[in-house]
Amino acid sequence: MAEMFTATDPTTGLVVREVPTLDAAELRDVLQRAEDAYDGWRRWSIEDRAGVLRAIAAAMREDVESLAMLMTEEMGKPITEARGEVEKACWAAEHYADNAPAYLAPVELASDATHSYVQHLPLGPVLGVLPWNAPFWIAFRFCAPALMAGNTCVMKHDRHVPGCAQAIADLVARVAEEHGAPRDILQNAPIGHGLVEVALTDPRIRAVSLTGSDRAGSAVAQIAAREIKPAVMELGGSDPAIVLADADLAHAADVITTMRIINAGQSCIAAKRVIVEESVYDEFVALYAERLAALKMGDPRSEDTRVGPIARDDLRQNLHRQVTESVAQGARLHFGGEMPEGDGFFYPVTLLTDVEPGMTACSEETFGPVAVVMSAANADAAVAMANDSAYGLAASVWTGSAERGQEIAREIVAGQVAVNGIVKTDPRLPSGGVKRSGYGRELGPDGIREFVNRQQIWVGPARP
Repeated sequence: MAEMFTATDPTTGLVVREVPTLDAAELRDVLQRAEDAYDGWRRWSIEDRAGVLRAIAAAMREDVESLAMLMTEEMGKPITEARGEVEKACWAAEHYADNAPAYLAPVELASDATHSYVQHLPLGPVLGVLPWNAPFWIAFRFCAPALMAGNTCVMKHDRHVPGCAQAIADLVARVAEEHGAPRDILQNAPIGHGLVEVALTDPRIRAVSLTGSDRAGSAVAQIAAREIKPAVMELGGSDPAIVLADADLAHAADVITTMRIINAGQSCIAAKRVIVEESVYDEFVALYAERLAALKMGDPRSEDTRVGPIARDDLRQNLHRQVTESVAQGARLHFGGEMPEGDGFFYPVTLLTDVEPGMTACSEETFGPVAVVMSAANADAAVAMANDSAYGLAASVWTGSAERGQEIAREIVAGQVAVNGIVKTDPRLPSGGVKRSGYGRELGPDGIREFVNRQQIWVGPARP
């Protein structure tokens, strides 16, 4: 009997969907269909591929309410955020439809040839190993550039969002057929962890993109390296937000609150460690506490809910462990930090201050609505604390001088740094990490060039 992927509504704790997984033979059939679709799709002009991607975006917008509700139902994303995520997925599709011709244009390089250049050709079927916390956005962050480059995609989505995964695959297949494209340019492969290696070692899979934990990334990266296949790893983060004494503290508190609490804090690039210069520490903590305390936690189907449930109970239990251990280690608990009674997997907005390096809430990635504030003697100490982490995904710097912020950004070991602004992923800009936060880049021109053959062409004179 096939293993089942089970979706549990984190608002109620009730099972809402069960989907059977594929066995090895069924997976190989998916891979063959991806290979067959690639043979046709790679021959489509980039303009025709763009037409399909734009149509996919239009179809998602037409069905935004049902697609958004799938996220709310399967992983607890507040409905207003879920609608925004569908729109962001549409943006990714349209951005690559509009910009892939320029991103993939041949690059002329002078040499001893009559004509020499580099062209960007597709590789073949690409495997995407995807997480639950942004089921539509991360799927399109992976597939939009890959498809526009002429690759096909096999999507191994998280086991807890099977409805989201199938909805994406069904929508893409329907639109592709309507436009005369191969139906299987993107397929959903609901497989357990054991079959990921089967997919990666299959010669029909030419590359892999993974978004997830550093543990999962390490396992998949080892297989990809052994098979000599390109890989992009977007892994965990313990992102710092450095608040300097000359910053606009009220504005910083507003934006850092938003960064910390999006998706109930379940985001790799959420601001997880707020490091504040000691001369303004108390003032910032008061502003931050006021904003955090005003956030409404509740049913994610409600239009005015800002903080929904944690996606799973095991994640909630781990988050509570991190809070209780940190308090035992000396952190100050302002509010929250108590496991609520009742249905679902809710966890209150929690504020921990006086957190020191080495405490659990500082050394581990906190995936939930737990805000951590640390004090630093000065800017140099703040940067040292920011870099004192195994992770290096993203960071932000808050200062009254944009020039000073950029100087400090050069000292921060992270894949992206925002100065006086929200840390976000944007189709126009490359995103990715260093250290245990991974390697490779997604989005922007860099993202679409990760899974192409940068083929050098050298042309000599024709001889009669």
